[in-house]
Amino acid sequence: MASIGTRLAALLGSVRRPGDFFAAGTEMLGAPSIEVEGVGPVALPLLPVQIKPLLRVATPAPYGRGTETLVDSAVRRCWQIGPERVRLGGRSWERTLASIVARAAEGLGVADPVTAAFYKLLLYDQGGFFVGHRDTEKAAGMFATLIVALPSIFAGGDLLIRHKGREARLDLQAEAGEVAFAAFYADCLHEVLPVAEGCRLVLVYNLLRVGKKNPPEPPDYAKEQDQVATLFEEWRKDEDRPVKLVFPLEHAYTPAEFGFAALKGADRAVAGVLAAAAQRSMTDLYLAALTVEESGAAEYVERSGWRRGEEDEFEAGELFDRSVTLSDWRRSDGGTTVLGEIPVKEDELSPPDALEDLDPDEEHFQEATGNEGASYERTYRRAALVLWPEGRLFAVLVQAGLAVTLPFLEAEIAALEASPGEDWTALRQRAQKLATEIVAAWPNMVQGWNDPDHPTETARMLGLLTRLEDAAGIARLLERGLADRGFVPGDAEAIVASLEPLSPPQRPRLIERIVRGMADEHLETAGRLLAMAAKVGMTGLNDAAKHLLAALPGDPARAPARHSWGPEPRVRPSFVVDLLAGLAAIDQEIAAAAVEHLLAWPKTYDMDLVLVPALRALTEGDIRREGPASAPLIAACRAHLARRIAEPLQPPADGRRESTVGCRCTHCIALARFLADPFEKSWTLRAAESVRRHVAETIRRAEADVDTVTDRRGRPYSLVCMKNQASYERRVRQRAQDLADLARLDG
Repeated sequence: MASIGTRLAALLGSVRRPGDFFAAGTEMLGAPSIEVEGVGPVALPLLPVQIKPLLRVATPAPYGRGTETLVDSAVRRCWQIGPERVRLGGRSWERTLASIVARAAEGLGVADPVTAAFYKLLLYDQGGFFVGHRDTEKAAGMFATLIVALPSIFAGGDLLIRHKGREARLDLQAEAGEVAFAAFYADCLHEVLPVAEGCRLVLVYNLLRVGKKNPPEPPDYAKEQDQVATLFEEWRKDEDRPVKLVFPLEHAYTPAEFGFAALKGADRAVAGVLAAAAQRSMTDLYLAALTVEESGAAEYVERSGWRRGEEDEFEAGELFDRSVTLSDWRRSDGGTTVLGEIPVKEDELSPPDALEDLDPDEEHFQEATGNEGASYERTYRRAALVLWPEGRLFAVLVQAGLAVTLPFLEAEIAALEASPGEDWTALRQRAQKLATEIVAAWPNMVQGWNDPDHPTETARMLGLLTRLEDAAGIARLLERGLADRGFVPGDAEAIVASLEPLSPPQRPRLIERIVRGMADEHLETAGRLLAMAAKVGMTGLNDAAKHLLAALPGDPARAPARHSWGPEPRVRPSFVVDLLAGLAAIDQEIAAAAVEHLLAWPKTYDMDLVLVPALRALTEGDIRREGPASAPLIAACRAHLARRIAEPLQPPADGRRESTVGCRCTHCIALARFLADPFEKSWTLRAAESVRRHVAETIRRAEADVDTVTDRRGRPYSLVCMKNQASYERRVRQRAQDLADLARLDG
């Protein structure tokens, strides 16, 4: 059986299309009186002698790219005169223009009143052109562009209009006594081919809807509505079908014209059928902006003859990345919604090939740089009707990930907390359902690993579940996090807070399970969690404390690798702080055993890198300074600091410096001799770059008291080495830190 997207597209394909994406024709000319400031009256047909005066007062016409307005003769070669310098008059012209506007509106399928606002006068002299582009919104209510070609003598300059795989090529020349016109929706891709000779003179108008009336109503599609409603009923009962359906529309819409009431032509007709069928089949219907973004490799193409611009030197090659998303949502009743950016899956498109052969709205090429080849980026924008059975909203949200679902849940809970009593039950059920969907689809990998002390989205979700008083949801999320090892130290506070809805006996048992499950691979998380639980006064944590003690790393030479993808991470002082703060509050004997373990393995728990910084933090906190846990650690750190403080400290008496280096090559031996020499202050090594780099690296690794600079005079360059007092200065800084640490311990 065909997919539901294919079947829906087939049903909607029978909806008749009112109007078209363009309208064109000729009209008997009620000649306007045209006067241009700085030129005077303009005769029609345009006289050749008037072309140069018009060009003198004109300016190069720009074009829009995204939010930018640019002037580039490789993209657009044309001249413009603004409306403030052009005066149009004549009663006959008013009648002619009114007739043209009416015909254009009819051809575009717009029955409501339409007005034409004069935008500018354009001149395309010989060679003038405009590459393919889409018009931007220039006035409120603008939905289309109207071109009126005034009588003039020219050849070429055809107008090409493309839309959804169709193309119209219009020759805007008319017989004597006539004007030619063309109107097209503003989102249509169009271009002006080069003018071969003469000068093409056109008036450009913005077509605007009057008031807030809706576009024409579609004809009666009762049969199609019945068939679509039946299809939706079938879809609603089948949980294995796509979560949502996305039906791309034929037109793109400006932000001001984006809404159900502003849909054009067939889009309006299709939306009417879907709205009626959705209402009968318990289906939600939305309008959204569909964006396709692609990037990939670009290939250089040799072109001969006329070139339209620099980008024509490349063409898109292999596609590397593609995303399809929905945003800027509108409800069928005209309202907005808090739905954010939601991805589109391939099986959700109707028809499945709806996004093939699109014309990009933006296309940019990047030339090759360094090791990177040439690349391209493309953006396609369309409007789309989006549907899903009632009750699947939360499943749709979950597709978008935590960036969308968590803010939505926060809004739901805020509404619940602020609701009056009679609405509370329904709102809580709604929030509860979304929370259940989120937990069920919780990602395997949480975010925040780059900063383990920063809470992840797990902590945020636990906070929301706590506000919702969802004990079952909290338990499920904690189980998921434990199974995936998905916690970091920054989550500990939220985990402990989330245990409040659980019974007092359950809380320490769950802490013990998490500590036991996390300690082997995520020791810091287990330590932080235990410390947080002890800090809030939770009792019954002895089993968890014993598990953490048993998991402490010892001899680094005998410790098994915990991660196959990298070396065992160094123990941080913050872990020792959490360990001793937590254990001291739970059981002093366990804390004392932990201190004994720390002092037994100095290579794992280095005095200067781990224990002294940890004790520095501990003495500033609440941990007791006396007792079996803290006393041995304080004594060991005091003895370590005192020994180093007692060592003599004085600057070098002469030029001798520590001369032990790790390499015994000829050049490094010469470096060692220089370091040991009491009289030499500098040494110059003239050598190839590889030799200079090797000696400089030896100096860096040995932390030798040497500054280096490269002398680029002559060939090869020279490495100039000058002795300094870096070791002495480091010891001065260390002495100051040691004295401060010792004073803190003694204080």
